[in-house]
Amino acid sequence: MRDGVNRQILLVEKPTGKLAPEHFKMSEGAIPEPRDGEALLRVRYISLDAANRAWMHGATYRAAVEANTVMAGGGIAEVVASNAPGLAPGDIVFGDTGWQDYAVVPAKHLSKLPKVEPMTHLLSVYGIAGLTAYFGLLDVGKPKAGETVVVSAAAGSVGSIVGQIAKIKGCRVVGIAGGKDKCAWLTSELGFDAAVDYKDGAVFKALRAAAPSGIDVYFDNVGGDILEACLAQMNNRGRIACCGAISQYDGVPSATGPRGVPGLIVVKRLTMQGFIVMDYMARRDEALRDLQSWVTSGKLKVQEDVINGLENTPKALIGLLAGENRGKRMVKV
Repeated sequence: MRDGVNRQILLVEKPTGKLAPEHFKMSEGAIPEPRDGEALLRVRYISLDAANRAWMHGATYRAAVEANTVMAGGGIAEVVASNAPGLAPGDIVFGDTGWQDYAVVPAKHLSKLPKVEPMTHLLSVYGIAGLTAYFGLLDVGKPKAGETVVVSAAAGSVGSIVGQIAKIKGCRVVGIAGGKDKCAWLTSELGFDAAVDYKDGAVFKALRAAAPSGIDVYFDNVGGDILEACLAQMNNRGRIACCGAISQYDGVPSATGPRGVPGLIVVKRLTMQGFIVMDYMARRDEALRDLQSWVTSGKLKVQEDVINGLENTPKALIGLLAGENRGKRMVKV
């Protein structure tokens, strides 16, 4: 296994418009050797996230991805060889492996994971997606039973979990998603009370019908026009958890932000807070206990979208940005 080749997908140029397959290329190199404090990993699953696209614009909460380097991305991997205490061959870890078969990563940047079946759950409900949904909704959104919670990108990896946790907490839940099929899936399969199809165009009106008593908590994954439509329908002392802005990532970002800032925030005494899930890692075990008990009892359904083959990673990310996926999208290397 050690004497094989390491396939890698490189970002050959940073896109100025929409991301396309020609921005990537497959290359082959030798399998690297771990130095002191490092581990050699065999990548099993690569996480695909809208944030992958945001990293190409420049530095965010992590360094920018530069042209002609291995495309960055989190992954679940198996330790093949270790020069670090606490990591042994066969251990399962999560880290920034990048899009490749093998990666050498400093042990201090890896999280050791429990052995869970299926392993894919470590990237979805028990991974960044589930933890983002859990802390963003409960810590930032602070929903109370009986309140109305609206979540955008509701059929995606984070949104689909946010809505279900809000239902578990006794809220009325409205999801915003693209297309009739996704909306029907939210209400029939995941138990959302209502769903709004943003592709229909009349988001403001549909939202008013779906949330007649206004919005108490809005979990924002998209920014832009949908944030604007929700802002106007927030109740006094409502909370907005800002998780991401997928509408601004791919192609040329729109110059206009949501209107009504800060006017509506002042008048309605709203709290609008951004968050990064890494800030909550000290409390990860508490979240995992809740998430595991909800999955086991059937209160929380896990939806995953697994694409096979490292070579399909660029296409899979482009599809994710176009809204193809339901639930957590990942690539099985």
